[in-house]
Amino acid sequence: MARETVFQGGFDEDDAAPLDMLGSGGFDPQDRRMDEALRPQSLDDVIGQRKVVERVKIMLDATRKRNDTLGHILFDGPPGIGKTTLATVIPNELGVELQMAAGPALDAPKDLLPYLTNATHGSVLFIDEIHRLRPAVEEFLYPAMEDFRIDIALGEGLNARTINMQLKPFTIIGATTRSGMLTAPLRDRFVYREHLDFYETEDLVEIVRRNARKLRTSVTDEAALAVAMRSQGTPRKANNILLRTRDFATLRDPNGQITTAIAEDAMGILEIDTLGLERQDRRYLTTLLDIFKGGPAGLQAIAHSMSVPPDTLEDDIEPFLLRSGLIQRTPRGRVVTAAACEHLGRELPPKSGPGSLFA
Repeated sequence: MARETVFQGGFDEDDAAPLDMLGSGGFDPQDRRMDEALRPQSLDDVIGQRKVVERVKIMLDATRKRNDTLGHILFDGPPGIGKTTLATVIPNELGVELQMAAGPALDAPKDLLPYLTNATHGSVLFIDEIHRLRPAVEEFLYPAMEDFRIDIALGEGLNARTINMQLKPFTIIGATTRSGMLTAPLRDRFVYREHLDFYETEDLVEIVRRNARKLRTSVTDEAALAVAMRSQGTPRKANNILLRTRDFATLRDPNGQITTAIAEDAMGILEIDTLGLERQDRRYLTTLLDIFKGGPAGLQAIAHSMSVPPDTLEDDIEPFLLRSGLIQRTPRGRVVTAAACEHLGRELPPKSGPGSLFA
């Protein structure tokens, strides 16, 4: 069972030295310190999601004034949008402990039991991808959320008995990228529900500037804008691009400064264009244009043509293309738009007519 406990408290400035030794790849266990260093530690440090942050401040102030336990919270929204960030900031604001778990890792009620029994008064249990909880685990969670108790069955058959264990009042914060997959009983047990949306460019520019300072790297305003424009509206991708661009600045600038020229060169080598499309995104569009004459084409057919799993296309590639108006979903399949052709410097293929019966 994967289990991780994160205790209340901010990042110690004295521990920042190893940042320079970390790479810019994915966040493996060694890079978790960097991830924690880049995360805001208080609501005042959170950039963007202004309405959500305002409502969170109200619920926290009211909880502190009543000296009560915070109600359960559900954050939903696309990946990389800041759900985990808000979930880690809230216990910092309340001065309570935080436990973190992943929904897919909780296979049985016994996997959830240590989290519940170790929960201190007012503490927070954050469950990421909560929509992927197994039904047995979800049902085991219901009485814990409502009455702060759990029922443990001992023995089997005629000798079986149930022990009722009382828990200390605590808060569950759930995060999901697919709120529609949550069952109604679980969704209704969350007192607060907040939807997080994509970030504005000016907010992403400020995030890039702030995180560059945390990485002890300077970035020009134009370079920060270049990174933000290619982040597809998500802070996570902005941070990833910033980390990878920093590698180029380390090698090419005497002071390690990220300039506009360095940022543009980095984007060229990383194959990220001005709209934020990566190589696989453009390959999706050119496949639609070259093989399917712009569409309509089914997801399975596109996936087979690209040798990419269909769920990868649907979850990783299509959302931004749809949001940017580069493709459309129709009853007959996916269709490329004129905006996509303009971006690629291509002409929209002519649509063939229904044809004549006697042609």
